Amino acid sequence: MAEASWQEVLRQRLIERNNRDSAFAPIIEQYRRLAQQTKLLKERNASLLKAVGSVRSNPNSSTVFVPGTDDNPVRAAYVTSLEQQISTLRDELATVYKTQGQNAQRLLAMTETLREKEELARGESENFRKTREDLAVLRRKVDQHNELMSEKDRTAQILHDEINTLQLELGQIEERNGILTRDNAKLLQRWLDAKQAEANKMNEANDFYEDMHSRHQAVLSWRDGNPAASPSSAGQEDFAEVRSPSRSSTSVSGNGPANGNRKPGQTRDGTKVLPDRTTNLSPNG
Repeated sequence: MAEASWQEVLRQRLIERNNRDSAFAPIIEQYRRLAQQTKLLKERNASLLKAVGSVRSNPNSSTVFVPGTDDNPVRAAYVTSLEQQISTLRDELATVYKTQGQNAQRLLAMTETLREKEELARGESENFRKTREDLAVLRRKVDQHNELMSEKDRTAQILHDEINTLQLELGQIEERNGILTRDNAKLLQRWLDAKQAEANKMNEANDFYEDMHSRHQAVLSWRDGNPAASPSSAGQEDFAEVRSPSRSSTSVSGNGPANGNRKPGQTRDGTKVLPDRTTNLSPNG
C-alpha cells in the first residue's frame, strides 16, 4: 500500500545502515584471527628459540625422539605450542557455538518481533483504511454543509432584499398615511368651519325671528290698546298684520312675522337679505 510505504522506507534504511556497518565485519574478523594466529606463532617461535638456545647451551642433549622420554626441549616447546593452539581453537569454537546460539536466539526474537510488527502494521493499515474512509465521509459532510451554508446565505440575501423592499414600501405607506391624515384634518376643519358658519346663520335667523315676533306682539298690543289709530299707524298695522290663518301658521312655523307679505330676500324696512344657503358638507368636504 502506498500509505504504508513509510514503514518499508524505514526498514530499508535500517537494512542499509546494518549493511553499511557490517560491510567490513568479515575483514575485521579475519584481521582479528590473523592477529591471534600471529600472536600464537610468535609465542611458539619464542618457545622454539628458547629451546634452541637451551640445546646450544647443552650440546650433550639429543634431539632424537625417544619414546617415554620428554627430554627434547624443541619437541616439548612444539607440543606446548600445539596444545595452546588447540586450546585457542577450542575456545574459538566454543565462542562460535555461543555466538551461533546467541544469533539463533536473536533470530527467533527478531522473527517474533517481526511477526508482532507485521501484525501491528496490519492493524495500523486497517486503522489507516478506516481513518481514510472516515475522512472521506467527513469531507462529504463538509461539502454538504458548505452547500447548505451557501444556500442559506443566498436565502438570507433574498430575505434581506425583501426586507429592504418591504421597508421602502412601509415608508411610502407611512408617508401616504401622513398625507391622508393631514388632508383629513384639513377636511374636518373645513367641515367644522362650515357647520360653525351654518350654526351662526341659524342663530342669526333665530335672533331675527325673535326680534320680529317681539315687534309683532308690540304692534298687536298697540292695536288692542288704541282703537282710533292714525292713518300712518294704521298703515303700519296693516303692514305688520297677519291677514290669513295660513300666514299665521307660516309665521309660527319658523319664518316668523318677518316674512309676512313681503318678498323673499327683503326685511321689514325694505333692505335686502341674502338667502340662507345651507352648506351641506360631509366630513370629507
